[in-house]
Amino acid sequence: MSDAIHHECGITLLRLRKPLDYYHQKYGTPFYGIQKLQLLMQKMRNRGQDGAGLATIKLNSQPGRRYISRKRSNANNYLDDLFNMVWARIAEVPVDKFDDTEWLKEHAAYAGEVLMGHLRYGTHGDNSIERVHPFHRQNNWISRNLLLAGNFNLTNVDELFAELVELGQYPKEKSDTVTVLEKIGHFLDAEIQRLFTWYKPDSQNHDELNKLIFDNLDIQRLLQRSCKKFDGGFVFGGMIGHGDAFMVRDPHGIRPAYWYMDDEVIVAASERPAIQTVFNVRFPNVHELKPGHALVMKYNGIVEEVPYWDNIPPRAACSFERIYFSRGNDREIYQERKQLGAQLAIPALKSVDFDINHTVFSYIPNTAEAAFYGLAEGLERAVNDWKQSELLKATAAGTLTAEKITEILNVHPRVEKLVHKDEKQRTFIADHNKRSNMVLYVYDVTYGLIENDVDALVMLDDSIVRGTTLRESIVSITARLNPRKIVVLSSAPQIRYPDCYGIDMSRMKDFVAFQAMVALLKEQNKEHLLEETYQRCKASELLPVEQVKNEVIALYDLFDYKDVSKKISQIVTPEGIVAEVEVIFQTMEGLHNACPNNSGDWYFTGKYPTHGGNRVANRAFINYMENNDARAY
Repeated sequence: MSDAIHHECGITLLRLRKPLDYYHQKYGTPFYGIQKLQLLMQKMRNRGQDGAGLATIKLNSQPGRRYISRKRSNANNYLDDLFNMVWARIAEVPVDKFDDTEWLKEHAAYAGEVLMGHLRYGTHGDNSIERVHPFHRQNNWISRNLLLAGNFNLTNVDELFAELVELGQYPKEKSDTVTVLEKIGHFLDAEIQRLFTWYKPDSQNHDELNKLIFDNLDIQRLLQRSCKKFDGGFVFGGMIGHGDAFMVRDPHGIRPAYWYMDDEVIVAASERPAIQTVFNVRFPNVHELKPGHALVMKYNGIVEEVPYWDNIPPRAACSFERIYFSRGNDREIYQERKQLGAQLAIPALKSVDFDINHTVFSYIPNTAEAAFYGLAEGLERAVNDWKQSELLKATAAGTLTAEKITEILNVHPRVEKLVHKDEKQRTFIADHNKRSNMVLYVYDVTYGLIENDVDALVMLDDSIVRGTTLRESIVSITARLNPRKIVVLSSAPQIRYPDCYGIDMSRMKDFVAFQAMVALLKEQNKEHLLEETYQRCKASELLPVEQVKNEVIALYDLFDYKDVSKKISQIVTPEGIVAEVEVIFQTMEGLHNACPNNSGDWYFTGKYPTHGGNRVANRAFINYMENNDARAY
């Protein structure tokens, strides 16, 4: 993606199903769990660049012994820093005790059977260590200790916060993470108290009472009571002090989650390839966590995938995960990205008048690479169809000679790696003019492959958000090659609306598609419609959230999709560029054809899967009209 954006976090939950001595004997280390957790987090490091944290819980711990270990880092090299601290602590174990798993279980930090890791990609707030997950809700009762880590944004934090206050709580801040933690914590306390009251009269001692509470704590019921008013996209993992653990996915399946189980481990994670790689398991053996379900791991080893949401709505898994965010080594995602690229082959050829011999095809590194393979295959199929047609024509006309056959067969798409990203280039300097000048050099090109004023250049990007880097860097620097035309393909449709479920795209004015729509309104003397839409958005603030509709959709509906693309082409064309610049976007039909199981397309259509999404879209438009840079949720 030419315009980098922040996005969802990564989370993993690991439960060892054997005693520590088993792993020591088989794998040569009693800290097998920490090793696997580290690998899982490294394989998902693309999902977080602001911090990382982990926590472990020891099963069947005795009073007076530390049973929870937690460590977090927000250093620049957060992942290395986190595990350097963890392994440094483990290195404190006396040499003569390292093979004594019973001693380790009692005395050593991180020698637990239940482990959770989190990679943070902050979408708001500061980057202090207090923002790094897992969060810990402490209590002197082992079964009331709650650790939580998540990948989520909720649209109705204000309402949930008010509900907590009504319940008698005094939350320390109004954030979705704290709100979720305290909401689950409240009902955890209630469940524990209910079980305590029920079993206390018949219990002989506290050990027996605790075991009855541990055995009968109903995690499914706990989550049903805690989560029923959550509006947003979320996956979160939780661990309870005595060893129960769970991974929860939102009812629409907006955020991704997968799990795997064998006789040694249970593991859940945000990405399937991480599980496949770390545990060397095949694709079919890794399961997608169903929307509206929780993977519940009881302390006694019982594992269930259970629904916690009544009337689970239609699936609306995030399509942006498939286009950009998730790692492309997932088999399904890789194939989908290739299909997205292949579908742009014919539009690209039409744009250059099917002049294969005078067109160079390339891509904008690095995430568009898989889609480019698909584009190349689509081009090859189109050229083969042309070859067949030409051969048949020559045969019918009686002009088919060996020379003619050679001429036709030698036609191939000119596929090159033309654009290169300078990974060491940094542009985060304060002075805007200096930064803009440096942005120009984030990318470099291969010179000598374009015939001046003769060849067209077609470049594929996976998506175009703001268009800033496209205009200030990519188009500017490729124009130096003097192509007759520059065509930019986007494997994603036009991004028109803010996200509110985990991706940092909350300001509508930043979207080049929104800028194009506003420009078209002004060109056609329809600017008054902006004010009318603003008034409807303001009025919607007083409505119950379930009655709110996305008022901005009507503005986009005034214009043909291609007209918006044409205006975007003008916006991303730098001054002084001689070559014609054209931007071609994936269609919505193309997106759904390539990604049939991830129908969440609110970025492109404004059709949000939850009521809160419509309110966020309207607030984002209000902020634009009021020149307010605040977040819309």
